[in-house]
Amino acid sequence: MWDTSLGDLIFSKQYLQITTTVPSTSVYGFGEHEHPSFKHNMNFVNYGMFSRDQPPTTFANLYGVHPFYMCIESDSNTHGILLLNSNAQDITLSPNPSLTFRTIGGILDFYVFLGPTSENVVQQYTEAIGRPHFPSYWSLGFQLSRYGYVSLDVVKKTVDRMRQYGIPYDVQYGDIDYMERNLDFTYDKENYAGLPEYIQQLKKDGMHYVIILDPFLSKDEAPGTYRPYELGQEMGIWVNNSDGVTLAVGKVWPPGDSVFPDYTNPRTADWWIQMCVEFKTVLDYDGLWIDMNEPANFGTGQYPGCALNDLNYPPYIPRITDYSLAQKTLCPDSKTYLGDHYNTHSLFGWSQTPPTFIAVQKATGKRAFVLSRSTFVGSGKYAGHWLGDNYSRWKDMHMSIIGMLEFNLFGIPYIGADICGFLLGTTYELCLRWMQLGSFYPFSRNHNGEGQTEQDPAVFGAEFAEISRSTLLIRYTLLPYLYTLFFDSHVHGNTVVRGLMHEFTSDHQTHGIDTAFLWGPAFMIAPVLQEMFLKDAIYSNKGIVDFGRRKKKNHDRETDIEWLPTCGQSC
Repeated sequence: MWDTSLGDLIFSKQYLQITTTVPSTSVYGFGEHEHPSFKHNMNFVNYGMFSRDQPPTTFANLYGVHPFYMCIESDSNTHGILLLNSNAQDITLSPNPSLTFRTIGGILDFYVFLGPTSENVVQQYTEAIGRPHFPSYWSLGFQLSRYGYVSLDVVKKTVDRMRQYGIPYDVQYGDIDYMERNLDFTYDKENYAGLPEYIQQLKKDGMHYVIILDPFLSKDEAPGTYRPYELGQEMGIWVNNSDGVTLAVGKVWPPGDSVFPDYTNPRTADWWIQMCVEFKTVLDYDGLWIDMNEPANFGTGQYPGCALNDLNYPPYIPRITDYSLAQKTLCPDSKTYLGDHYNTHSLFGWSQTPPTFIAVQKATGKRAFVLSRSTFVGSGKYAGHWLGDNYSRWKDMHMSIIGMLEFNLFGIPYIGADICGFLLGTTYELCLRWMQLGSFYPFSRNHNGEGQTEQDPAVFGAEFAEISRSTLLIRYTLLPYLYTLFFDSHVHGNTVVRGLMHEFTSDHQTHGIDTAFLWGPAFMIAPVLQEMFLKDAIYSNKGIVDFGRRKKKNHDRETDIEWLPTCGQSC
């Protein structure tokens, strides 16, 4: 299970390395990345871990850091190992089979979880890092969002057409479009005039409203006009430059320059909770979506750039994107309450989630809904996660299953991907298949990016809406079962979604299956993940379903492809 005789231990100031053999090649975990397969390729594959704002890219380090893996041994027993370390690091998987851990700070602090089953491993892991939170029942319903609702009128039209087709959904989102000039704790009183009243109307209709908040604030508003910054300045809550005194100043969404709250500072938690609770009296939100908390910054380090020293440019940089610790974030020698940003960078999102969780509880008086982009070991105790700015591509559907399975190993079972994709324009067939898959994500939300075409399930017309409605109704029928799985996860640490090898461990064929998944032990979902039909038409043995333009039936090939049982009468 753990044998370090294969290589020497290296323990130096900014470079620590240790190698261990593993008893089989059935290795899972390590994150956050877009992995090509759930079961890892052991042929000298390397993954860097360092939280980073970038769209999912194969082998690239993404939003969170989870140095945890699970291994199914040759006798079908399972164990797990955690390296509790927040510094930039990488892992090499070799065909011995073996694993080589490298980190550029901290200590080698390993935790071993003996299983013997896959579920036992996750139960033991979450007992150590914190059990997953218990989500509200309403948050298991279908959810709809978009970066690009340019006005409240657009939101209203979207909600109305969802109702027109009777598509069940429980949660409407406000991305940064709702803000006044992208400023936290504001709303646009021109394009979103009447938003507080409309939220109340949604609530009367049984729906919920979730808003986004980013962690950075503008420092350049006119004096006396932007209380969030002025109160933060008074309380001394910001990440500072290397001198520990002057503010670290970067550039993100708001006008002017931005400063960054240091959530490792207890004063910052007090400030954040106060601001979130006060804003509840302005917009009656039901949950908070915290984004860009890697932390993201549009430049390389803050102004005027990163000094030439061993923190900003260490002797060894793990295999992360751009081989840079400051690209799209702050300089490593910035100062936080806990010390150098070099050591705490990947803890930024993790440290923001507990005060956000507390703030939502205080503001709503109910179980908190928090959705965080950046995560670390133990984030599931306070927040769920979505898999980031994915693409409208068929392969991204498959990758979403892998990510969903991995985050259940990481103790964050409230997980899903942007249904139909965030970047690039979707197609009718892709979005329809994705709606069918996404109906069975634990966190089921359709969301896409600014400038992309609308992709809510009501925008494609009656046939698309009927199929989406039918699939979602299966989800809603099964919600008591899903809710029970989340209760078991919260109390006992079980996975909610799991790979087939959890239940059929002795069948080695299941070890590599990542195109299907289980809800708990009893319900399997096997979605269609490949484009199956010519151009924009579906053929079946019962005829043709129009995908926008009528096509003649192709008599040159077999047409006995069966449609999913959720298809409407037109099939």
